[in-house]
Amino acid sequence: MFRSDIRTVLLGFLFSLATCLAAHAIEPDPIIPPAANEVVTRVVILGDSIAAGYGLDTSEAFPAYLQKLANIAGIKVTIVNAGLSGETTSGGARRINWILNQPVDILVIELGGNDALRGLDLNQTEANLRSIIVSARAKFSTIRIILAGMLAPPNLGQEFTERFRSIYPRIAAQESVKLIPFILDGVGGVRELNQPDGIHPTAEGHERIASIVWPYLKAEILAHQRK
Repeated sequence: MFRSDIRTVLLGFLFSLATCLAAHAIEPDPIIPPAANEVVTRVVILGDSIAAGYGLDTSEAFPAYLQKLANIAGIKVTIVNAGLSGETTSGGARRINWILNQPVDILVIELGGNDALRGLDLNQTEANLRSIIVSARAKFSTIRIILAGMLAPPNLGQEFTERFRSIYPRIAAQESVKLIPFILDGVGGVRELNQPDGIHPTAEGHERIASIVWPYLKAEILAHQRK
């Protein structure tokens, strides 16, 4: 009888405890679906080892820093890193149609550095960059395009470096795309911001690149989301 009473009291206590815990349980935050009219801009960065973050984790490459800047600003955007180490403008022109199989609202073209380093034909470099722009617009008529300018190393001679430098502003003006004059401004040639090879930026260098690109990209994102 004594044991039966203890069992009854214990079961009653456990039932009361369970009821109390259930009443005070912390409910998970509800999943809030995106608003029907919310615009999430999709950005693709078509680039070489700079965009790819050679020698670093992809989370330290400038496209990842751009995503962080967008998140901090509360801007709805998805940034896709389509950087490929060793990529030339010819490679970019071959890849672009495959890349355009996914939705792209803004295309950032960061190519040409390897063309310069290899001393490739500059007429072909220019033709390749134009081909990328034409292909993008043929696929998405309202796509916004940013062209990231690059400089050639001085050891290739003054004529080559000047001709290379002129490619980007000429294309930007003739094709009506936004131009970043020099994507490595303040990074290229700065020992502390580059890895031991003197070519590829450190994580800090990539943060600097992101700060250069962000004002141009932000303006295009906001313009896209206002339409």
